[in-house]
Amino acid sequence: MNDPTAPAALRATAIEHAFRGKKALNGCEFELPPGRIAALVGPNGAGKTTLFHLMTGLMRPDAGSIRVFGAAPGSREARHRTAYLAQNKPLYPQFTVADTLALGRRLSRRFDLAKAERIVRAGDIPPSARIGSLSGGQRTRVALAVALGKQADLLLLDEPLADLDPLVRHEAMGLLMAEVADRGLTVVISSHVLPELENVCDHVLLLQQGRIRLAGDTQDLREAYTRLTGLADPTTADGLPRDADRDAVVHATNTGRHLTAVVRNAPGAALPAGADERWITATPSLEELLLAHLRSAPRTTAPVASPASPSAAAGNQETEAAA
Repeated sequence: MNDPTAPAALRATAIEHAFRGKKALNGCEFELPPGRIAALVGPNGAGKTTLFHLMTGLMRPDAGSIRVFGAAPGSREARHRTAYLAQNKPLYPQFTVADTLALGRRLSRRFDLAKAERIVRAGDIPPSARIGSLSGGQRTRVALAVALGKQADLLLLDEPLADLDPLVRHEAMGLLMAEVADRGLTVVISSHVLPELENVCDHVLLLQQGRIRLAGDTQDLREAYTRLTGLADPTTADGLPRDADRDAVVHATNTGRHLTAVVRNAPGAALPAGADERWITATPSLEELLLAHLRSAPRTTAPVASPASPSAAAGNQETEAAA
């Protein structure tokens, strides 16, 4: 059970960061409680990798601040509590697997060599094999072994399974979830495979145009919205019912005959305005909710808090690695 008095695993406050005058992050804010498995999602160029670099201390924000369990990223305390696995899994190709694990132990005072070796053995990877000779799935297992062997409290994963086939992805994700269940560590995982994230993540950070547009616990977010499916209203240009609250619509798809819409629930109302017996209503899946937000153009330049947050607005709202 999480300690409510414990500092946030991650807290970002008004982060600004630019490259050659172009802002990658623009007023980015969020708070991630400890013990969560958070999905960091967003389109290419949204600022996810930049945010990972700030979390690890590889870069510093131009303005604002970010804290890891209350400590500055890159500080001794934060480094010992953070493990980072980048998408390109930066391992030395000329090293053997045994060399790689030994290096992990030398670089981290809490490194559990026995655990890392068990993870590698479970994948039938010879300790004497050179990293450069391994398949993509094998390299991923070795990289995860190094990251998990560090015994960190925060694990940052930037598209860790992007180059793997479905079977190996499933095995690697199972390995990760076993560690989460065993130690209760906090995880931030970036991926474009939304259904995969829905099965493992209990928290969401949706990053778009350098800002957090949607943030909060997965179930709370889903229950704050309704998916409407039914016949499009031929008397309106958008196909929505005439009395529908269009400000509550995140995104609607109108094929001319059928319409599907994801809408915000009105406070205290069982269904959004315009929903009646003609409509099939359901709680959207995480994938449907995220896609609706990604497809909708932001209506405001201000970030929006989680619906579960006291600061939630009635309008819009909007997560690279070596051990």
